[in-house]
Amino acid sequence: MTVETSAIVLHETDDVATALVPVSAGDVLTIATPAGPLEITAERAVPRCHKIAVRAVEAGAPVRKYGAVIGVATRAIAPGEHVHEHNLVSRRARPGGPNG
Repeated sequence: MTVETSAIVLHETDDVATALVPVSAGDVLTIATPAGPLEITAERAVPRCHKIAVRAVEAGAPVRKYGAVIGVATRAIAPGEHVHEHNLVSRRARPGGPNG
């Protein structure tokens, strides 16, 4: 199923979009980005307000949202994949981070 404007990218350098609606596996998302609409197929369900990858991110690479690094990928992340605790560690949770 295609879901119109189902997610939004807030900054041109972001690796993730924020889901505006609950997303089911296989949904084709129309994502509003600063460069124009982008279509991505969801790999699995993504809850509303959670992150979904808009580009591939290598394991150990920083993940950006709001134009800022929000964490580090703990494994490779594919476009359309849910980005959350299972594949991202927050900068705040890391030893040596702002709170550690």
